[in-house]
Amino acid sequence: MPHTLASAPIMVLNGPNLNLLGKRQPEIYGLDTLADIEALCVKAAAAQGATVDFRQSNHEGELVDWIHEARENHVGIVINPAAYSHTSVAILDALNTCDGMPVIEVHISNIHQREEFRHHSYVSHRADGVIAGCGVQGYVFGVERVAALAAPGAVHA
Repeated sequence: MPHTLASAPIMVLNGPNLNLLGKRQPEIYGLDTLADIEALCVKAAAAQGATVDFRQSNHEGELVDWIHEARENHVGIVINPAAYSHTSVAILDALNTCDGMPVIEVHISNIHQREEFRHHSYVSHRADGVIAGCGVQGYVFGVERVAALAAPGAVHA
């Protein structure tokens, strides 16, 4: 039986080096910390009648394990895979097991204005939407979109 916003949280996953937000390359990522982003996500989810389960890891396998957990216990996934966007078939394969679950990919910076290797994301092959270049507000958009897609009768177009 599918979960609803009232019965299960939205999983918000953050990949490598995002624990250093606010300290690392503020000219690209800004001064907001991961804790600031979590607070934004909690507020955005509450406005949709939802909650979030907010996590960060520098380890690919841990992210894969959390995606597997989300299949069973969450209503959808917002993911900023960071550098794993461009390298991780394992994360893509894990997301591909989340049949019918909304997945939104978020990037703080506009990856298409950066180095060419950042222009390709494996995660985008599974994501129902990709938000890039909107700063930390992209997470709010991601949470709102997962909530909309998780609503009864929602269309993933």
